[in-house]
Amino acid sequence: MPALLLPDTAAPFAPRSSPTVVLNTTVDPWLTATLKRINRIKRPLNSVPQHMKCLTETLSQDSAIWNLCSLMIPRAPEAELEKHNHPLLDALFRYQLLHIQAYVVHIDLVMSNEIAYKLSPETIKELIEYHKDIYLIDQKSCTWHWTEKESQMKRLHEEFVQTVNKFVYRTDVIALEGMEDDGAGELLCGRSDEVRGLVLGFFLPLLPPPPRIVDVVRAPPPLLPSSPGAAGWWSPTPPAPPPSLPPPPPVEAWRVLPSSPDTDSPTTNTAPYQSSWGAMGMSEVPSMNSPAQHHQQQQQQQQYSSQPPSHQLPLTQLPLPSLVAQQCSTGSGFGGFGWDRYQEYATIM
Repeated sequence: MPALLLPDTAAPFAPRSSPTVVLNTTVDPWLTATLKRINRIKRPLNSVPQHMKCLTETLSQDSAIWNLCSLMIPRAPEAELEKHNHPLLDALFRYQLLHIQAYVVHIDLVMSNEIAYKLSPETIKELIEYHKDIYLIDQKSCTWHWTEKESQMKRLHEEFVQTVNKFVYRTDVIALEGMEDDGAGELLCGRSDEVRGLVLGFFLPLLPPPPRIVDVVRAPPPLLPSSPGAAGWWSPTPPAPPPSLPPPPPVEAWRVLPSSPDTDSPTTNTAPYQSSWGAMGMSEVPSMNSPAQHHQQQQQQQQYSSQPPSHQLPLTQLPLPSLVAQQCSTGSGFGGFGWDRYQEYATIM
């Protein structure tokens, strides 16, 4: 379907004038029946020019105002309205009806088969007053304050005025069946709901500005091991020292534990060691230079090892090396064993 070409009378802020009517070479029977129904004075409708003249004169009257839809709007801003407990009284005192009325500016039964309506000056005035005195006041009270709030409200109102004056509703030409006497009429078949939705779309909300983008404070980059300030940052935490134990009791260096498992017995006999060392004179100390002396030393070791473990004594009963050194020094004239051979004796021990 091609777009409807509107006349100059449909331009914004244009005054009202007679509508333009374009009819086909033949008139539909439903249009003839509608014109005969609304005319109080009987007119001849036998040709296309007669239909065009009757339709143009009827829709050019000041009373030819169509009621497109009705809106229920508040009577005053929300802060000034009185609250009632009864819901019916509250609706009566808080709301009022605003009728969206329009007049016909163009009828095309040839190309687009459409009829165009433009809002009446009274309806445009009422819509502008409601938008300025009630709607914007409520929008202002329910939004927080910012610097350009007043200028944005003014801009919204200017855009609303332009939109209302430019609004032209176009629908199928069959809507002429709802025409009544004197050219007035009402939209049928649910078209009023369509107009209501379009008019409510003119009321744009007052939106605050979007939040400003705040610079994100970024954390400093991690220090590399080569950085001078990262020496202590990368080093691991040293483990806690173990709990210190009390030091062991001092032990004399010359005390040697016996190799026998039965050293804890308190009834050990020290007589064999004492008698062996006491009976042995310095002249009888074996020398490692002759085989005879070496054989005698092995016999003495076998004699000591053949004794039972119960007769062995701890080495604490043995004389200290210093006493042996004194005996060696005093017996240097016996058997040729002097102080110069003390190192060999210590090595054998």
